[in-house]
Amino acid sequence: MGKSSKDKRDIYYRLAKEQNWRARSAFKLIQLDEEFDLFSYEDPAKCTRVVDLCAAPGSWSQVLSRVLIKGESFGRRAWIEKQSKLFGKQEDPALDKLEKLSVSEGTGSVVAETGKSSAASQDEKILLPRENVKIVAIDLQPMAALEGIVSLKADITHPATVPLLLRALDPDYEDGPMTETHRVDLVISDGAPDVTGLHDLDIYVQSQLLHSALTLAMKVLKPGGKFVAKIFRGRNVDLIYAQLKLVFTRVHVAKPRSSRASSIEAFVVCEGFKPIAGWTPEIGASIRTNKPASTTTSGKQRRHVREDGITELEMETAYDYAERYIAPFLACGDLSAWDADASYKLPEGHVSLDPVQPPTAPPYKAALEKRRMDGGAYGKTKKAVKDPKSQSGDP
Repeated sequence: MGKSSKDKRDIYYRLAKEQNWRARSAFKLIQLDEEFDLFSYEDPAKCTRVVDLCAAPGSWSQVLSRVLIKGESFGRRAWIEKQSKLFGKQEDPALDKLEKLSVSEGTGSVVAETGKSSAASQDEKILLPRENVKIVAIDLQPMAALEGIVSLKADITHPATVPLLLRALDPDYEDGPMTETHRVDLVISDGAPDVTGLHDLDIYVQSQLLHSALTLAMKVLKPGGKFVAKIFRGRNVDLIYAQLKLVFTRVHVAKPRSSRASSIEAFVVCEGFKPIAGWTPEIGASIRTNKPASTTTSGKQRRHVREDGITELEMETAYDYAERYIAPFLACGDLSAWDADASYKLPEGHVSLDPVQPPTAPPYKAALEKRRMDGGAYGKTKKAVKDPKSQSGDP
């Protein structure tokens, strides 16, 4: 998170530092959870083993730690708990359903009914952390430690990462066939490439990153598990939705309110994982249907010259890829949430806070170290001291 004028006016940027989040993207996961119940509040035992891919700097891992391990509530669910305590039961039926999810046994946070009227007692909460929670965060970059999170520096596009992940979840795991006890309930990925500004190239690279995350997820997910990943919407993106629909019962595309509307990013939320019988996913392999191709010959080329003179080349394969699929699009976060595209006026006396967690190994680390030597933890250098001789005009 930077310190430019626009960043200071970005409400989610400011709230992230005020609420001790490492990045504003934490609000995206919170709003996705509000819409899809990713953390299974009705049955907490269904979400205790989670893998966070491309985790650095760790904002999504923070959400997992504070919700699953510490037992806290955020966003809409926390607001309903507070309203229920101050004003009693909500009358709105739509809120009543969410209230039941948020205050039922085993949820993230339940307000203590102490009967006291003091302001101090109103802030008291009983936290109900979940049992046997195991969370692994994976990234190529090193990530600062978080409570209850196992950090793994690895490449999700490399096949060797899977056994490392399984050993991080279960230290007693040995290379060999996986059992149901080794599998996880939820895989999330907020990874994105370093954008170039060339949208077609950025969309392609992001789709390859998503494919690697999906392949890893299919190796470790339980049947019925969930998968959430960032995606760049562009031309032919429905082909990606079609591949996801082959292995998941429900596939949605979601746009959290904390994600800027000017950005092409969105998130695919896949529920109900259904493994393909007799097929093991491999890094770099494509998901194909078992439907034979319409042509009988495989491995041949077919050329066709269009009227405008352009030659089209078609490759015949033994299998057809999945047909196109239009995934339902949902906006997460109601109108009461802050608008990520609005520039809110800074309040009087506003002080820009330092980042909660500075980068651990940024590409500009050498430049930062030099500036720190000049005197300043975040690039603040000392004022230059003029030579007295130069002020007097002496040579």
